[in-house]
Amino acid sequence: MKKLVISVLGAAIVLTSGAASTYAASSAPINAAVSQVSGTPYKYGGTTTSGFDCSGFTRYIFKKFGVTLARTAASQAQQGSTVSKSNLRVGDLVFFNTTGRGISHVGFYVGNGKFANSSSSKGVSVASLSNSYWANRYVTAKRVTSDWTYDQMVNS
Repeated sequence: MKKLVISVLGAAIVLTSGAASTYAASSAPINAAVSQVSGTPYKYGGTTTSGFDCSGFTRYIFKKFGVTLARTAASQAQQGSTVSKSNLRVGDLVFFNTTGRGISHVGFYVGNGKFANSSSSKGVSVASLSNSYWANRYVTAKRVTSDWTYDQMVNS
């Protein structure tokens, strides 16, 4: 029995560590950039690590990869080319109507159906596009990165 428990634990450790490294390698630079500021509080008009609003957060992260974004979510939605939800790739901007008056929130796709954003309730965090709150408010997505920039975001 003791050997069985040790074998099972050993297998679990090997399988878990492999899965973790696979995820980390899948989009390391952009995930690392988000991790560095994860938990930063929401601040209306915020553009620094002392506090971000949604578009301040996307501008901050994308600047690290040489991409210049407009200041507001609505203005960022005018940049790049439209991409369907089914064709999202890491780094695509995703836009939401949270006020009932058009695009009012932005984040960016990080893979596996999730996006990074700075929300008034959680600050900088990662959320699921399938979460009912976000799914009901989703408007569109835009690709603002070149293939070269995309490569820089996902490959270490």
